[in-house]
Amino acid sequence: MSPGTVSPLAEVKGLTFDVFGTVVDWRGSITEELALRAHRKLASPDALLDDATRERARALSADGDGWGRFAHEWHESYGAFTRSFEPGRDAWKTIDEHTRESLATLLESWGLRGLYSDAELDSLSLVWHRLRPWPDSAEGLTQLNTGGRVVTATLSNGNVSLLRDLDDFGGLGFQRLFSGETFRAYKPNPATYLGAARELGLEPRQVAMVAAHLEDLQSARACGLRTVYVERPREEAWARGDERYGRAREWVDLWIAEDEGGFVTLAEQLRELAS
Repeated sequence: MSPGTVSPLAEVKGLTFDVFGTVVDWRGSITEELALRAHRKLASPDALLDDATRERARALSADGDGWGRFAHEWHESYGAFTRSFEPGRDAWKTIDEHTRESLATLLESWGLRGLYSDAELDSLSLVWHRLRPWPDSAEGLTQLNTGGRVVTATLSNGNVSLLRDLDDFGGLGFQRLFSGETFRAYKPNPATYLGAARELGLEPRQVAMVAAHLEDLQSARACGLRTVYVERPREEAWARGDERYGRAREWVDLWIAEDEGGFVTLAEQLRELAS
């Protein structure tokens, strides 16, 4: 930015955060839980498993990235569900409901239908309520919340109770919790981005979407929001050689690389604008 140029973030008073992948490390948390549950089940002398299920579970656990691939497919099903949902056409379904249903479907397709009881599936599906934050998330949010210059809010497709649990589990301290459930629509539906700005009592240009996914930011920008890109490991769907990725450098208002401090750096940048 040249001297004298006003930052596009100068008038921002609200920050809305994508959560899965941006604030919390879903991949590591989910993979570890899946591997731990399978280990406990296979080690239990009371587990009533048929030989085929037991062998498939053992093979997956022995594969270094077996449960990681399962976690990835589980997450992909979440994305496919939210993108396909159309308000007014589809009956409302929360992310909790989807993750429980998709877990059962995936286990069956992977030949693991008998690995868990219904009660165990209920419990395992709630792992999405206990995802570890990235190392800078809680500290950065604390700094952003200090001074009252901006309001911090989630803007996630996760349901409100899920977001409340993640906020509590990670000690995140979000000031507002906005969810697809709040607006009965899922990102990238404009009703989510514009609804969050409305609920904050701000114009879209006064709100910045913070995400580790350029597609999310592109949709927010189309609604008039400012954009902050925070790189996270293995989160970006657009390849670095993709033309869309290259062009994004031209329209993202603040780009924080993976090794540049995440939310702490965001807080520092906003403090500089205020000084």
